[in-house]
Amino acid sequence: MKINDLPWPPNASEAIALQREFSKRLVLEGDVMNADLIAGVDCSSFGSTGTMVGAIVVWSISEGRVVTSVTASAEAEFPYVPGLLAFRELPVLLKAFRELDLMPDAVICDGQGTAHMRGFGIACHLGLYLGIPTVGCGKSRLVGSFTAPDSLKGSVSSLNYKGREVGRVVRTRTGVSPVFISPGHLMGMDGAVELILGTCTKYRLPEPIRAAHKLAGEVR
Repeated sequence: MKINDLPWPPNASEAIALQREFSKRLVLEGDVMNADLIAGVDCSSFGSTGTMVGAIVVWSISEGRVVTSVTASAEAEFPYVPGLLAFRELPVLLKAFRELDLMPDAVICDGQGTAHMRGFGIACHLGLYLGIPTVGCGKSRLVGSFTAPDSLKGSVSSLNYKGREVGRVVRTRTGVSPVFISPGHLMGMDGAVELILGTCTKYRLPEPIRAAHKLAGEVR
């Protein structure tokens, strides 16, 4: 896959400045209603060694199965800093994307999109690199406040931060804890919710993310 060239920061303070600058480039509208090939991405690490494993799984909605997958490993060059996860995980994920033999219609990240203190989570950053629609699907909230959605699958409420909606809280299984969804790039809020619900089957998390998480753990 073609990867766009973006500046890379040498330290945390410049990384924060880049997030603020890059957030102005985001296109937060659109959907992928006719999409079929959805990539899920996840990272894991080898304990305290600093080695990261990035996994990409491409899931076919129409076939209900994984059609291809790829992994990569690399040494982490950026420390773990809350809000700067992308700078730790993106190098190994981009390495894996360069080996991917097909172009997915959209990407779901295990993490945040605009539901981030600077409106620029890993799904946003990856979207600018790849130039395709991306969505963040977090298991927990990073920022914002919300009222819990109803208990039925498909129930949705707004996630708000500093006076604006930055994401949606979505119940993907009846009676199970919701997930926190936000657009990354080339995707609107409604489209992000539709994509996540369309890739969830009988589990809380979307199938592409579940498969990527499993693959990353197996490689580790």
